[in-house]
Amino acid sequence: MEPTARLDNNHELTLKEFPYIIRWRDDRCKRCGRCTAVCPMFAITPTVIAKRVVSSSGATPTPQVDRQVVTVIKQSTAIANYCTGCATCSLVCPNEAIEPEFNPNNKFITHKNAGGTAYTRGGRRNDPLVSTLDRLKFTRISMLTDPALDAGRHEFRIRTYLGRILPAEDLPVKFVNGKGEIDASVGKFIPPVREIYPVMIGSMSVGALSPTMWEGLAMGITYLNEVEGMPVVMCSGEGGMPLRLLKSRFVKYFIPQIASGYFGWDEIIRAIPHMTEDPCAIEIKYGQGAKPGDGGLLMAHKVLKLISEIRGVPQGVDLPSPPTHQTKYSIEEAVAKMIQSMSMAWGFRVPVYPKISGTRTAKAVLNNLVRNPFAAALSIDGEDGGTGAAYNVSMDKMGHPIASNLRDCYLDLVKQGKQNELPLIAAGGVGKKGNLAANAAALIMLGASAVSIGKYIMQAAAGCLGDENNRCNVCNLGRCPRGITTQDPKLYRRLDTDKVAMRVVEVYKALDTELKKIVAPLGRSTELPIGMSDAVSADDPAIADRLNISYVC
Repeated sequence: MEPTARLDNNHELTLKEFPYIIRWRDDRCKRCGRCTAVCPMFAITPTVIAKRVVSSSGATPTPQVDRQVVTVIKQSTAIANYCTGCATCSLVCPNEAIEPEFNPNNKFITHKNAGGTAYTRGGRRNDPLVSTLDRLKFTRISMLTDPALDAGRHEFRIRTYLGRILPAEDLPVKFVNGKGEIDASVGKFIPPVREIYPVMIGSMSVGALSPTMWEGLAMGITYLNEVEGMPVVMCSGEGGMPLRLLKSRFVKYFIPQIASGYFGWDEIIRAIPHMTEDPCAIEIKYGQGAKPGDGGLLMAHKVLKLISEIRGVPQGVDLPSPPTHQTKYSIEEAVAKMIQSMSMAWGFRVPVYPKISGTRTAKAVLNNLVRNPFAAALSIDGEDGGTGAAYNVSMDKMGHPIASNLRDCYLDLVKQGKQNELPLIAAGGVGKKGNLAANAAALIMLGASAVSIGKYIMQAAAGCLGDENNRCNVCNLGRCPRGITTQDPKLYRRLDTDKVAMRVVEVYKALDTELKKIVAPLGRSTELPIGMSDAVSADDPAIADRLNISYVC
């Protein structure tokens, strides 16, 4: 008979109702205690049980009953200590005596609301189905029609632009002795533009990520820029940035994000006079894909001394962000106040753009930005975007897929003749199944000027254990077994900052090679195939029709 635990609502919970069941081998276990020591959820505990042993011996054996006390590993049946399937116990076991096994017939979510509290978690959408991006293929392969390039021998420039690009006829340029110069007498505003790598690291804040993880990412992109010559940029996420980074020359590789909570922005504004470099851009967050229409939240147990200093708040308090910027109640106000004021703060030298959730209202936002000369881009975060804390119902049931949302916005720009003027940044589930280069290239061909990644780089650089079968996903509890999304020194010391930085560099170098292999057959070497939709096809007629691309079978 399986052990049971009694909940507040008098429901009994058996191990068969949990998402993961611990399989423990008594014959292999050496009772070293490593597995129980590292379990972040305290899902397994060492205990003793009384064991009845029947034995017999001799010519006329008479059964003898003995009672033995033995040590065992027991799985907790308390809902608060459920096994998340992270398999940290398996990683430290010297004899392969323990591992979690996924239980597809679990009733976990049915019971997770015990006590009237809705289920919250980290990670991203629990959807094991193949995403739309993985249903796309690259079908335009130049052979004798157009000159294909050699990905290994030709020189490629995999770059894109962040910032509003004026049409040639609107540029205040005059030619002197055959050279183009800015005609200052015209007095026309020229939007700031940055040349960046088309795959950027998305917004993950100091606080949501551990100090070792965030520093490792920062070191990695700095190495890529200064040694490898790849202009990769990273968004800071909500909550500000360390003061010494704001005042350093490395801030030009970062995009500070201002969200509805305004955490850390007093420190950023005060640091502007002392900045030796301008940041790459400013991102104004209005929404995110994992929890559209909802604000952010950094739990009190993550707000330790370092985080409170950066954010300018007391230690140990919850930091919720409102769903919207409280002083802006329309697109027009957001444009007039936020974008223009942030542009003014840096003397109109820094691109400023909003980030929104994937939604059917995205085109309304886009059309307003098209009319605003200070808007530098639009970032759209699709439903598969990840987060450190959200309600399960928001993550699994709300939002808009990125592929169709991006495509609608790009085709709307095409109708207005503005497709080369206002860049679109796509995010949400890029590389969900590991196909980072293919997913990024597909989004670029659907109209994105750049692609933003988050969960992928966490998995690749630090070995995040979360997946779409609700494995791990305890980012919100501060118990990350890898030390990625925790502020507990005992946990984040498991993460080596130098190794994280090294893996970031390796991932981007491999990505660069794969992107070249994709664009080389198109005959492209100096410009990205943005909106080149005749190069991509779908193996599903409904997807092909929705995205206005060709169907292949």
